[in-house]
Parts: sequence; structure tokens; C-alpha cells
Amino acid sequence: MKVVSYYNVVPNKNKSQEKFDILTKFIQGVNAAGDTGIVHKGYDLQKCDVGMIQGWQHEVGKNAPHLQLRQRVMQRTANKRVCTADANLFLYANKTNHPHHYLRYSFDGVFPNTGNYFDDNPNPSRWQQISNHLGIKIEEPRVKGKNILICLQRNHGWSMGSLSVVDWLDTTIAKITQCTDRTIVIRAHPGDKKAITSYLPVLIQKYQHNNKIKISALGTPLEQDLRKAWAVVNHNSSSIVGPLIQGYPGFVTDLNRSQCAEVVHTDFSKIENPQQFDRQKWLERISMFHWNFDELSNGVAWKHMREYV
Repeated sequence: MKVVSYYNVVPNKNKSQEKFDILTKFIQGVNAAGDTGIVHKGYDLQKCDVGMIQGWQHEVGKNAPHLQLRQRVMQRTANKRVCTADANLFLYANKTNHPHHYLRYSFDGVFPNTGNYFDDNPNPSRWQQISNHLGIKIEEPRVKGKNILICLQRNHGWSMGSLSVVDWLDTTIAKITQCTDRTIVIRAHPGDKKAITSYLPVLIQKYQHNNKIKISALGTPLEQDLRKAWAVVNHNSSSIVGPLIQGYPGFVTDLNRSQCAEVVHTDFSKIENPQQFDRQKWLERISMFHWNFDELSNGVAWKHMREYV
């Protein structure tokens, strides 16, 4: 089996060595497992079974050379499958991702309804390993808290599809307020650099006279916003993973593209009396697509993934 890692899907100016290491260590593992792996530093496509990229590309994304290359690999004209690496779902427990460098991997998509995550046969030992490495424990269900914390995603980001944050928030708040009179706290995506100049001023003006809706100051740590939270709400992003493990009830509005589908609610009528889910089984499943750099370079990760090619 032949695997080609496309080095130029990461722009040269990128300062994250981790992103380049993903592409080279993946190929080390392919070769260690007895297959043929190549790190390709051109912009042309190579005939292969699996094309490896870091990141993904929105259908209407920018036209930078590294993004165009991602798009061409994703179209799978030269490769049967495309493998991608994305941020791990446990970053809340270790924001630097050192020293293990766990990342999540998938074939052909970055959502559960579009990608293959090699997770149909969970092995409890993987979750145990990750739990030990990162010091994560499943906490008891939350029985206190006052606020409903809404975690926004990037405005018009690819995980939001065609939705604007403001439109989504209007609809979501309307549904929540039909079911509870708790104070709602709105938290902007910490990586949305345009929030302060785009939608945040709109939200501040809209809710400045509503004492039941508050906006968290940009840059406030998630841990601080969670202190008084009763439940956490988002569209489909990974920001809800940490709170779920910590025992907070979770609500999402896009179940199909959430990695937490089996442990969250979509019905806000349950917000005052949330159901308890089997978080152990969920964590065992999502652990199956998280691999660290040692497992990447020694071939353990690839041996698992290659069964799904």
C-alpha cells in the first residue's frame, strides 16, 4: 500500500512545528509498518492509496496555494482515501498538547457523518491510556450552577456551514428561553479574531438592556465561564467535550456533525432535568481516532487505520 504525505498543505510561514511533524511522522509509521510512504514537497498530485494532509478545506474557502492543494487531495482523483489530522478533543486538559501530541485522525471527512473515524470497535484500553497520559477522569454529574453557557463557533466558519453566529444565536436563545428562565451567558470563540469587529458589537447592543443575557468578556478562560454554569450549549464544536467529561449537561443543535452525539441533548425542554448518558462508552469510542506522536512514527496508528482503507 502506498501513502503520500503532502508537506505543502501547511504554509511555509506557519510557526507550528507540530503540523509539519504530523506529516513526516505519519510517513515514518507507514514505512515502519511495512508499507510505502513518501513525503511529497511539490504541489502536484501523486498516485497512491492514501493522501495525507493536515487540516481541511471549506468548499468556499480561500485560494491560497496550500489550501488549493488540500482541496485537490480531498477530491481523491489520485488517491483512494484522504487522511487528515485535526486538533484533539481533549485539549482542555492539556492546552499545549505536550509531550504526547495526541491528535484526531479520520478518512475522507472531518465530521462523523462525512468521515471514517476507525471507531466501530472501541478498545477500552485506548481510553485508559489517554486518560492516564492526560490525567483525565470522568467527573460526577453537575448538580449545581445557575447559568446556561452558550459557546459560539467562528462566524461563518466551515463547521457552521452557511449559518451566521448571530442568526444561530437568535434561534437558539428563543428555544432556550421557552424552557428555562436561567441567565444565559454568551461566550465568543476564543480563536475568532474578527469577533470584536463583526458580531460582538451587534450582540452587545442587542442585549445591553436584558439582565437575563450576558456576554462574557473576550479572552475569559473557559474554566471561569463554567464556574457558575448549569449546562453548556453549542452548535457542533469540540468546545463541549471538556464540560461533558466534567459532568455538565450538554445541548447541541447539529447532532449529525457533533462528536458527542450519544451524550448530549437536542431537546431544550430537558434543560432543567437533563438525562444521564454513558460517557465511558463515548470516551472509549472517540479514543479510537486519537493517536500520539510515538504511535504515529512507530506504525501502531497506521496499522489500525490501514484496515479501513
